Amino acid sequence: MSKLPQNTLSPEKRDELILDHMPLLHHIVSQLFVDIPGGTAREDLEGFAMIGLIGAADSWDAGRGLKFSTFAYPRIRGAVLDELRRMDFLPRGRRERVRALDRYVQSYEQEHGAPPSPEEIGKGMGINEVEVDEILQSARAALRASLDGPSAELANLVADPRSEDPSGSAEWEELRDILADAIAALPEREQAVITLYYAEELLLKDIGEILEVTESRVSQLHSRALYRLNTFIEAKVGQT
Repeated sequence: MSKLPQNTLSPEKRDELILDHMPLLHHIVSQLFVDIPGGTAREDLEGFAMIGLIGAADSWDAGRGLKFSTFAYPRIRGAVLDELRRMDFLPRGRRERVRALDRYVQSYEQEHGAPPSPEEIGKGMGINEVEVDEILQSARAALRASLDGPSAELANLVADPRSEDPSGSAEWEELRDILADAIAALPEREQAVITLYYAEELLLKDIGEILEVTESRVSQLHSRALYRLNTFIEAKVGQT
């Protein structure tokens, strides 16, 4: 009877490892799905993620001392993003609208010294609230997938403001206080989305049921809320 190569999992242990880390897969898909415009099903993202999880299980070397979840995370996420890029999930029309928004935001900021609010974007570009939210969502999707899209300035305005500063640093403590003030200043529905998504860790579908809107609309509200938060933070930091 032949022996398995050193550090190679048995088929049973491999399958067990995959099943044990399905919650990690669902967590990553939920993180990415929040920024994907309509047209891409969650089930598709889960299928792409499974390819990454299986690949991680097949290549993980337990002897190197790295936790499997740490090893698998970038491979699962990368598998989803690679497939989204291959699919060109953000059509040219959406990218062009992101570029138009980008130009408007930069022009407005140069003239007024601060980024426009979502309401000012709608008025200046002659589009309605939902269209503004769709473009902001597309900008976040392009940023997430590292697609050619928003400039560094617009990217900063639609990024997750929690992602840069390490927890526990003086910079993070200052940002956390500013962020709390920014969340308190959000319109009621946007504040609810941010609180339910980050503090309560609810899925978009669950938030939609609470707010009585579609999952896609929750995603758009999330993008608009992040834009407002970053605009608020930029203004506060500029005053210090």
